Amino acid sequence: MTTAAVGALGSPQRYVHSLWLLSSRDLRVRYATSALGYLWSVLDPLVMSLIYWFVFTQVFQRTVGHEPYIVFLITALLPWVWFNAAVSDFTRAFSKDARLIRSTAIPRSIWVNRIVLSKGIEFLCSIPVLIGFAIVAGAPVGWGLLWFPVAVLLQTVLLVGLGLLVAPLCVLYTDLERTTKLILRVLFYASPIIYSVSDLPGAFEQLAAFNPLSGIFTLYRIGFFPEVWDTLSVVLAAVMSFAFLALGAFVFRRLERPVLKEL
Repeated sequence: MTTAAVGALGSPQRYVHSLWLLSSRDLRVRYATSALGYLWSVLDPLVMSLIYWFVFTQVFQRTVGHEPYIVFLITALLPWVWFNAAVSDFTRAFSKDARLIRSTAIPRSIWVNRIVLSKGIEFLCSIPVLIGFAIVAGAPVGWGLLWFPVAVLLQTVLLVGLGLLVAPLCVLYTDLERTTKLILRVLFYASPIIYSVSDLPGAFEQLAAFNPLSGIFTLYRIGFFPEVWDTLSVVLAAVMSFAFLALGAFVFRRLERPVLKEL
């Protein structure tokens, strides 16, 4: 969210109000015709977690991750679903509501931020699943759990930056929508979801630290698995998240007019 965008709406309060209205509309539309409603926000990561848990613990001899492995998986899969869903929606953030964007004076950055907020709310609503499995599996809980809100904040900053970057570029270069989907597939396995950074051999451990999701997932996990702490990954995640926010804000300001002409 840029200062210029907030100013264009008149006040931060009006911006936040409009952001909430659009985000709540997205959630209502998403679940209005769904019989399972809220459950859909947890079924995807839950099924993925159970599949990986079964494969790595019942079929193969697991050599990565930490016990209880199901909790280890869920602590990264839940934020990954938030990240993946938000970035996927960024590719259609403007084209989906092109007529409304052209006809209103609402700052265009709000169409990116509403995705981050609505998907973030779904993520927060899925936290009871993590709590439930942590209790059932007997996962130890430590003071590292206080880092959880920091992880949410860093992921929000990273997503806003990526959204401000990806959304306008996908309008101007339509092939980027499919390219982004391919990148997300690769990024899933390049991020410490089914493994931890320390499980990687040699130089790959240092290389993984430059993936901001590595540090963010570390912060999500440390409350249950203090041994996964990696200072380099966490510091780089913070630096890169704010760097993406600055880059996204810069690119968004430069491309806003060309995007409006293209819509």
